[in-house]
Amino acid sequence: MAVMGIDVGGSGIKGVPVNIETGELLAERFRLPTPEKARPDDVAEIVTQVVRQFQWNGPIGIGFPAVIRNGVALTAANIHKSWIGTDSHRLFRDATGCPVFVLNDADAAGIAEMRFGVGQDPERRKGVVMLITIGTGLGTALFVDGKLVPNTELGHIEIRGKDAETRASDAARQKKEMSWEEWGGKFNEYLGWLERLFWPDLFVLGGGVSKFTHKFLPYLTLKTEVIPAKLLNQAGIVGAALYAAEKTGQL
Repeated sequence: MAVMGIDVGGSGIKGVPVNIETGELLAERFRLPTPEKARPDDVAEIVTQVVRQFQWNGPIGIGFPAVIRNGVALTAANIHKSWIGTDSHRLFRDATGCPVFVLNDADAAGIAEMRFGVGQDPERRKGVVMLITIGTGLGTALFVDGKLVPNTELGHIEIRGKDAETRASDAARQKKEMSWEEWGGKFNEYLGWLERLFWPDLFVLGGGVSKFTHKFLPYLTLKTEVIPAKLLNQAGIVGAALYAAEKTGQL
């Protein structure tokens, strides 16, 4: 059983049909650059191109970098401000001609990881689990005994008077040409704030940097266990497909 998953990121928009029973990608994912300024109509056009690449005509799930409530975008941290108040479900449905279901991108990654990644171990699903996606920004997905608390957006807590993701995202690491040790210290400070606020049982690190955890884990000094996500950077696509499958009664 297949559903198309799409991950809208700050630098790229990626998609591919997904086997929702196994989490397997059914083809090589197709990626196009996120349009400059990421305005709604421009993003919808790129999403449509990704959909047409697979000649897809079925349900689509989209992980999107914003708080999404009932399909409406309420924030726009790394996309054009005109997204705020936009009905993303209607926009993407009109553009693609398919049933589309949109959710926060970090929530999508967390859903996939809890179903097909670390969450396959029942012991890992217990208590408070927080997945952090590290890329252009910092995304968070919070789970309590395996149940999602949506739209946490904790990458935007204030640390030293600045938005956390401007200090500890991968984009910040690259922009400021930080060593892994220097960036690891800033990321450790960020996780320390989350630890003191939520006292999680487990941190799971996903997003583009998840494949480099061996380079910075030695610089983390936390009470909470920290592990890399198993699905790495494809979790957003898989989770978006799972979300659409659930909304259309396929799960």
